[in-house]
Amino acid sequence: MSALKGQLQQARVLVVGDAMLDRYLFGEVERISPEAPVPVVRVTREEDRLGGAANVALNVRALGPVVRLITVVGDDEPARRLERLLEERGIEGRLGRDPQLYTSVKLRVIGRAQQLVRVDFENRPDHEILAGMLTDFEASLAACGAVIFSDYGKGGLTHISDMIGRARAAGKPVLVDPKGDDYTRYAGATVVTPNRAELAHVIGAWSSEQQLEERVENLRRAHRLDALLLTRSEEGMSLFDAHGHVRIGAQAREVFDVTGAGDTVIATVAAMLAAGLTLREAMPIANRAGGIVVGKFGTATASYEELFT
Repeated sequence: MSALKGQLQQARVLVVGDAMLDRYLFGEVERISPEAPVPVVRVTREEDRLGGAANVALNVRALGPVVRLITVVGDDEPARRLERLLEERGIEGRLGRDPQLYTSVKLRVIGRAQQLVRVDFENRPDHEILAGMLTDFEASLAACGAVIFSDYGKGGLTHISDMIGRARAAGKPVLVDPKGDDYTRYAGATVVTPNRAELAHVIGAWSSEQQLEERVENLRRAHRLDALLLTRSEEGMSLFDAHGHVRIGAQAREVFDVTGAGDTVIATVAAMLAAGLTLREAMPIANRAGGIVVGKFGTATASYEELFT
């Protein structure tokens, strides 16, 4: 595995998508508010973490590759905080600034070791700002070994079809963490990585493995997808490609928090592809990485050492 570690450190991955700031307020709950039947949280600690596409980039970086993140943010305090966190984590950020945009923030209030409420701050970016990011994307393609599109439905991937076409024309594997049921946006991708609920929203609920295989094959052919990697929570993962369907079971461990597990999976697969592995070789490693992060609180990463020692 030492050879793989060296390959990962030499690899480069490009991440494009909806970055956000995950902001946590931790506190003590000692009473109920007299104003409404809700707990009063006395905040004792604040913590900011990279979220969305930025968390995907962080997960790639944790495995060793050099990472560049292309995203659109506002001209506000969360954007500046996001930029500092990227710098501290060794991630190269290409941040398009839209003065009319609120940088996406997910504020979570935690009391008694559980999430009490989440408050989201967001709006849609300007299309002209997004179009301007295509230049950065084109300039970043040559050096990267894999491209991840992290779609959170926040509007940052308006030009994804064009970007996929450019990446595939450049011979780069393209991985997509999808959102919604319009897979025409992802046509031509190397692999898309939905979870069970996301896939059911696209192909309908399935009643058997055979029905699932048939519907995924139809989806794959319709949108010229090389493969589809289905994350199945406690049921593990399934990979559907031109060679058929391969399935592996989940890693047995206590689940503490599934937040960001999908980010870890797609990041791990991309890192392994950039290091020279095949999809079928990368799949069990990604499954192991997903099992590690669900045992941690909030958005988290799995390091090379955790995976291979």
